[in-house]
Amino acid sequence: MIERISGLPEGIDGIRCAGKLTREEYDTVVLPIVDDALRQDRRLRVLVEITGFDGITPSAAFEDINLGLRALSSWAGCAVVTDVAWIGNVMPFTAFLMPFPVHRFPTADRERAVQWLTDLPTGASLTHRVLPDQGVVVVEASGPIGVADVESLAAAVDGWLAEHPTLHGLVLHAPAVPGWENIRGLTHHLRFVLAHHRRVEKVALAVDGTMASIGAAVASRVLHAEVRRFPATDVDAAIAWASGAA
Repeated sequence: MIERISGLPEGIDGIRCAGKLTREEYDTVVLPIVDDALRQDRRLRVLVEITGFDGITPSAAFEDINLGLRALSSWAGCAVVTDVAWIGNVMPFTAFLMPFPVHRFPTADRERAVQWLTDLPTGASLTHRVLPDQGVVVVEASGPIGVADVESLAAAVDGWLAEHPTLHGLVLHAPAVPGWENIRGLTHHLRFVLAHHRRVEKVALAVDGTMASIGAAVASRVLHAEVRRFPATDVDAAIAWASGAA
């Protein structure tokens, strides 16, 4: 059974699943939600409550895949609310593979799930600025890195490298290691690093935490660039070092 959940905040759609899921239910409940989002050019924020699961018919499985592929770029995030143990166990792996944020909440935390969907960022997790006098790009991270973030950063760095042989420094400033939204964000980031690290002289991590220290130590061994970590409060010192002024 699939039924629509009413009474949610504006911009959030909800469905409740139990028992065995059929193609007819996908057509009458899920398909209109996706079609409305595509028609209105809005990002899908979906609350999925699963109270029980007895399987899915082959035609429903096909429709699930078809809908997912058709609306993949339209998802902003999905909150799965369930106490079904095996679903909770596989959710971390599934979430990492999805090209949008997915998070699982126990049934008792349903309101927190709704708030998580409401608070999903509408803008980029990375912002950057080019300091032309220093030959440095400063990256500010406010959340997990996604594909669009990497593409925007790559465009800025490529714009500089089109007119200069190297970039003196790249500075990442964040309160802690931001991580990645999903596996696509990670792979795009790795491709960016592989494509650019030989033309970047220095990388400064103005990031707090043990993971930042470990990341800097590992990066210094595998990257062409010189790598150094600074406290997050010392971003000005990180910029000065990356530019060669300190």
